[in-house]
Amino acid sequence: MIIRPSAIIRQNYNVISDLCKETKEPVFLTKNGKGDLVVMDIGAFNERERWLEIRERLVEAEELRLLGVRDVPAESVCERLWRMLKGNYGGMGGRPYVSG
Repeated sequence: MIIRPSAIIRQNYNVISDLCKETKEPVFLTKNGKGDLVVMDIGAFNERERWLEIRERLVEAEELRLLGVRDVPAESVCERLWRMLKGNYGGMGGRPYVSG
C-alpha cells in the first residue's frame, strides 16, 4: 500500500502520476493524517474494473449453477469469458469504465 500526504499532489503532480504509472497500484493520499483520496493510473483502473466484472460474472454463473439452472452451455460461457479476457466486450454489455 502506497501512502503519501495530499500536499505532494499539490506540490508535484508528476511525482504521483509517475508513481501510479510505474507501480500500477493505487496511491492513497492523506489529509491531516487521515485518508482522503485514492489516485491510480487510468490503464490500471480499467484493468482492475475488467477483472472485477469478470469475477462478478463468474459468481453469478456459480449462483445459477447452485440453483440448478442448466440452460447455458459451458462452451458459450468459456467463449464469452475468453472474449472478456481479450478485451472484446462486444455483445456482452460490458465496456471499459474510463477511456484513456
